[in-house]
Amino acid sequence: MLTAVPSLRTLRKTVTGLSAAVAVLAGFTALQTQAAELEKIKSAGRIVIAHRESSIPFSYWDAKKQPVGYAVDLCRKIAEAVRVQLQMPALPIEYLPVTSASRLAAIAEGKASLECGSTTNNAERRKLVDFTIPHYVASVRLLVPAASQVKTMEDLAGKVVVSTQGTTSLNELNRINAERVLKMQITPVKDHQEGFNAVAENKAAAFAMDDVLLAGLRAQSKEPAKYAIVGKAMTVEPYAIVLPKGDAAFKKVVNQEMLRLIRSGELQELYNHWFQKPIAPNGINLQWPMPYLLRESLRFPTDKVGD
Repeated sequence: MLTAVPSLRTLRKTVTGLSAAVAVLAGFTALQTQAAELEKIKSAGRIVIAHRESSIPFSYWDAKKQPVGYAVDLCRKIAEAVRVQLQMPALPIEYLPVTSASRLAAIAEGKASLECGSTTNNAERRKLVDFTIPHYVASVRLLVPAASQVKTMEDLAGKVVVSTQGTTSLNELNRINAERVLKMQITPVKDHQEGFNAVAENKAAAFAMDDVLLAGLRAQSKEPAKYAIVGKAMTVEPYAIVLPKGDAAFKKVVNQEMLRLIRSGELQELYNHWFQKPIAPNGINLQWPMPYLLRESLRFPTDKVGD
């Protein structure tokens, strides 16, 4: 028995119908994805904020082992915006400590809704997570003993240099070392404090890290004058709060709050508090004016950054 062959018109109708169905399904899936984090927060009855332990003044422990800092304060403002969005005024915040190595995974694996620290937004990381509007722009430089003869990268040829694991600073240091054949002995450290200690204890000739973080570590040391931040800027590092990948609804809430903070002047007030006044736990003052690149970025705030 012969089977009737469908006409071209019938095939076209079938294909059109399937395409429409696929489009509807894709749109439904996208909506599900977009609402995922807000629904998750609502269902859990809490919002989890990931924070760092020693990224002064962005995100660190105070004397009572409570998370504090410029980025932490920004995330608390964002948490309040989420409370308003979900109409849950009593929504509590739960804090999750993370390291440079674990911070992105904490967001990608759904352990936290926001990572609030000193994390650079770059193309490689955007494959795994999303970022909001930058709240700081740093550059990678070197912390060395003030009495040291080290002034440039070339002065570190053959010497031990440390940088924190899981950071763009470590990647840049390795790249420069290979390109310039400096034969530096590059050693990753667990966190920023360990990197500073390596220099303080003469275990390393330099600690390569973002300049503002170096300034924070130097300011809280017993003898700040013993250390210097030297060398040309190796990179430009736009810091931003880390968000789950592909969640447009959640990102919209976060970005709208960041824009409000910028336009209202609240972000500037928070900056002044954390960078230009005495801060916990020991009353240190970084005396760090807002960098030109950050001032300019806040004039035209966007989460689209170069690499």
